[in-house]
Amino acid sequence: MSEPLVLGIETSCDETGVALVRGHELLIDSVASSMDEHARFGGIIPEIASRAHLEAMAPTLRRALDGAGVELGDIDAIAVTAGPGLVGPLTVGASAAKALAVGLGKPLYGVNHVIGHAAVDELVDGPFPDRVMALVVSGGHSSLLLVDDIVTGITELGSTLDDAAGEAFDKVGRLLGLPYPGGPHIDRLAREGDPEAIRFPRGLTAPKDQAAHAYDFSFSGLKTAVARWVEARQDAGQEIPLADVAASFAAAVADVLTAKTIAACQRHDVSTLVIGGGFSANSQLREMAAARCAAAGIDLRIPPIRYCTDNGAMIAALGAAVVRRGLPPSPLDLPVDSSMPLTQVLV
Repeated sequence: MSEPLVLGIETSCDETGVALVRGHELLIDSVASSMDEHARFGGIIPEIASRAHLEAMAPTLRRALDGAGVELGDIDAIAVTAGPGLVGPLTVGASAAKALAVGLGKPLYGVNHVIGHAAVDELVDGPFPDRVMALVVSGGHSSLLLVDDIVTGITELGSTLDDAAGEAFDKVGRLLGLPYPGGPHIDRLAREGDPEAIRFPRGLTAPKDQAAHAYDFSFSGLKTAVARWVEARQDAGQEIPLADVAASFAAAVADVLTAKTIAACQRHDVSTLVIGGGFSANSQLREMAAARCAAAGIDLRIPPIRYCTDNGAMIAALGAAVVRRGLPPSPLDLPVDSSMPLTQVLV
C-alpha cells in the first residue's frame, strides 16, 4: 500500500509554494515569488505579499497538480504553514488550506515553517538518523535545534538575540549600496574579496558570553562595526574596497554560525548536521561548514539551493512526517501565529 499523498502550502513571506509529497518522495514543487514587487521598497511589504499570494494561489496549485499528474481528489492530507511568519501572508495560505480541507473532506495539519526548513532535507538525503543537529538560518531566523524526532523531539539550543543572519546581510547590502535582497549580492561580491582583509567582531563568542549564550547568535554589533568602518573610510576620503568588506563580513557571520554549531554537535554527541533556510545558500557558509564538519568527523547535509528558500516542499515534507506518526489533525479553525515557538511543530 502506497503512503499518503500530502499537499503542502507555504505562504509565510513572499513565496507562494505548493508541493506534493508521497512518503519521502517529492512529486512536484511549484513556487511563485513576489520578490520583484518588494525590491523597490528595500524590504517585504506585508500587504503587497498578501495580495500576491491571493493572486498566485490557484494558478500555483493547478500548476503543481498538473505537473504531478494528479487530481485534487487524489490528495490524502493537507499541510500548511501556521507560523512563524507575516500574519497577512500566513492567513492567505491557511485560508486556502482550510477551504481545500473542507471541500475535499481531508485532514488539515498546520505546521511550523522553521522546522520545515530542516525537514525538507529528508526528501533529498533520506530519513534522518536518530539524532541530528539542525541549523536553520534565513532572513528572519537563526536557530540551532537539537532534533531527536523531526515532529515530537525538537529542543531549541540557541537563536538570534537581534538580527538574523539573512537580515544582517540585507542591512549591510543596503549600507554598501547593493540591490535588495542583499544576501545574494554580498555573496557574489565576497568571492572577489579577501575574507581576512578586515577583522570584524564575532558576536557572543567572548568567554563572558559563553555561559549564558553559548549557542545564541548576535549580528547587530557586527552590522554596526561594518557601518563604522565604512564611515571612517568615507570621512577620510578613501575608497571603499567593497569586495573585501563583503568577504570579511560574510566570513565573520559564517565563522560564528559554524563554530557554535560544531561545538553544539560535539557537546551533545551528534554526528549529523543539517543546515537549512534561505541563508544556507551562502557559499562561504557552505564551504566553511563543509571544512569544519570534515575536520570534526560530522556528516553534513545541506539541501540544494532550490530547497533553501521558502517552498511548498518543506511544508509537505513536514506534513508527511506528521502523518506518518499518526498524530491527530489540526482543527479547521486553526490560528496562524507570527511568533510560533520552534518547539511547537504542529498546531
